[in-house]
Amino acid sequence: MELDNGGIGIGEPAPPQEQTMTATFIHEGASIDYTPGADVDAGAVVVQGELFGVAVRAIPANTLGALAVEGVFDFPKGTGGGSAIAAGAKLYWNALGQVATTDDAAGVNKAIGKAVLAAADADATVRARLSQ
Repeated sequence: MELDNGGIGIGEPAPPQEQTMTATFIHEGASIDYTPGADVDAGAVVVQGELFGVAVRAIPANTLGALAVEGVFDFPKGTGGGSAIAAGAKLYWNALGQVATTDDAAGVNKAIGKAVLAAADADATVRARLSQ
């Protein structure tokens, strides 16, 4: 049986390939740089388009800080009948109500990640793993 090796003989180097740079590694990405126009409190949710982040530390206005875009956080949620959230449920941020919810509101609410613990109707928070 004859193998087609593209015309390269055994022991011959492969012909050079043209390479183009498409990306440059910057850092792991658990957090991203962020410079706010106004003071941001520690724990504040910051949504930039479809990018969801949490300020782990307070960031003064016009000062470089960081937003966590990975990790596990407790977020406020609605309480009362029908507000329970199952572990593994997709979560969204309702910016108007400042709560996590399972309702994406037809794309108005932005994706947070998934619930890592179930939250009962009476629970005021839900624990979530951020995922973009």
